[in-house]
Amino acid sequence: MAGYLSETDFVMVEEGFSTRDLLEELTLEASQATAGDVAAFFVADLGAVVRKHFCFLKCLPRVRPFYTVKCNSSPGVLKVLAELGLGFSCANKAEMELVQRIGVPANKIIYANPCKQIAQIKYAAKHGVRLLSFDNEMELAKVVKGHPSARMVLGIATDDCHSLSPLSFKFGASLKSCRHLLENAKRSHVEVVGVSFHVGSGCPDLHAYAQSIADARLVFEMGAELGHRMHLLDLGGGFPGLEGAKVRFEEIASVINSALDLYFPEGCGVDILARLGRYYVTSAFTLAVSIIAKKEVLLDQPGREEESGSIPKTIVYHLSEGVYGIFNSVLFDNTCPTPILQKQCGGPDTLNSLPTDNKENCILTYKKAGDPSEVKIK
Repeated sequence: MAGYLSETDFVMVEEGFSTRDLLEELTLEASQATAGDVAAFFVADLGAVVRKHFCFLKCLPRVRPFYTVKCNSSPGVLKVLAELGLGFSCANKAEMELVQRIGVPANKIIYANPCKQIAQIKYAAKHGVRLLSFDNEMELAKVVKGHPSARMVLGIATDDCHSLSPLSFKFGASLKSCRHLLENAKRSHVEVVGVSFHVGSGCPDLHAYAQSIADARLVFEMGAELGHRMHLLDLGGGFPGLEGAKVRFEEIASVINSALDLYFPEGCGVDILARLGRYYVTSAFTLAVSIIAKKEVLLDQPGREEESGSIPKTIVYHLSEGVYGIFNSVLFDNTCPTPILQKQCGGPDTLNSLPTDNKENCILTYKKAGDPSEVKIK
């Protein structure tokens, strides 16, 4: 054990005691302790995080995982992953401070924000974080000025047109511009040690991973010709965190392994890493929210009245959290959370029969969400 964890970081439960059991207990305590609505809260099964880690090691044995802190910066998650030996991908000074505060060494941190502030580049330099990413001349110039001893990773664009959250329209250098950037880095005496890419979140196109690895091989060859000592390949992130994704993690891993064997075979001297966020934490977190109101609304379906003789209706439920809060993933990640009725308040176990009284005791649970206002569930 590396010493990142202590017993106070966890609530230990008996064997066979499920997340659903814990939610029942916590919601009961909350409803008895307060006169108002029950606040929304997450329950995390850190054992699920550990299981995901061992699955990753089995599927991608040559790849070192780095955790993307911005995905979920809960202290328990960070400490568990640090104990498991992960590195950390940080987007800003606050995240670097956070992981270093729990004891993560600087050599296990990559400052991977493609648009960095000069003051935060200087912070990284002062605190020993040397691995930084760049994909354009402006970022390179900022690093030359604020962190000349940095070891740079060149981010390249990918074909992520099929991804739910494509990134290459704003991040990543084209292959045509890579040689110019590598030449500028050489003239500026900045060491470029590797290549990174990101195929976007929710990428169903397995070919995108193989093509990106092939493109990275070309950039490695450019760097070697110019005198850069290239020895790091960053596969990025976007890997699915839930069962039922269009493409399973195991399928992605199989394609990556084949491409690595072809372009970066074992023993070639290249260290391979990936930056994962939702892969580790999505299935581990369950959100409990309260139903605070409900109303009947008409369905906008012309012609239905004539067919049935009545106007079709549905029930809309209002929750205590929304798309400007925990459910921001609905806006930004194209997610569609599915509710599960956690605690019945009388009547059949269906959403349409939930009563409007005792609303504070009507709890719906969601597998991972994202942040407050109101969200409607039909």
